[in-house]
Amino acid sequence: MITKAKRILLAEDEGVLHDFISRNLHARGFEVLEASNGLEAMALWEREDPHLLILDIMMPRMDGLEVCRRVREHSAVPIIVLTALDDESDKVAALDLGADDYLTKPFGVEELLARVRAVLRRTQGEILPPARGIQQFGDLEIDLAGHVVRLMGAEVRLSPTEFAFLKQLVTHKGKVVTQRTLLQSIWGPEYSGEAEYL
Repeated sequence: MITKAKRILLAEDEGVLHDFISRNLHARGFEVLEASNGLEAMALWEREDPHLLILDIMMPRMDGLEVCRRVREHSAVPIIVLTALDDESDKVAALDLGADDYLTKPFGVEELLARVRAVLRRTQGEILPPARGIQQFGDLEIDLAGHVVRLMGAEVRLSPTEFAFLKQLVTHKGKVVTQRTLLQSIWGPEYSGEAEYL
């Protein structure tokens, strides 16, 4: 059986870094959709339906945070944000807008690839076997198979990471789940020491 390559939308305006990331993703078997500004990224996202977005925060014509916000209004596609700023407020803003992960420049290619694999793994449902049924907790209803959450009948939008986190808690209800277990099961084993993610 031949599996189709995962499509990754890379939006980065810095030419050398853009080429470096693109070459390394191609070398690992990914199909790379390339944009050099936010408007190109939006057009490619709408047309190509990628499996993952990698967005630089500081891009011309529309910054990465705005792209993230607009995409998240319509899709739960996983998003990794790249930032040259090591400022906590930028990271928090990206995560609050729905990014699943962030990476501060400069970074090593192996770290980027590990984060890409981890985000794709957890959003493709490979962490846990498929769960069945609807879980009810008062006014909160969680459809584990359909990846839908409702509060008092209204659908609640969650990023893939937020849903994976909620699914872990529901799957282990009534049990203590350690921070390490959550990190490994949601983000992957390479994140077991990254306490700030929680």
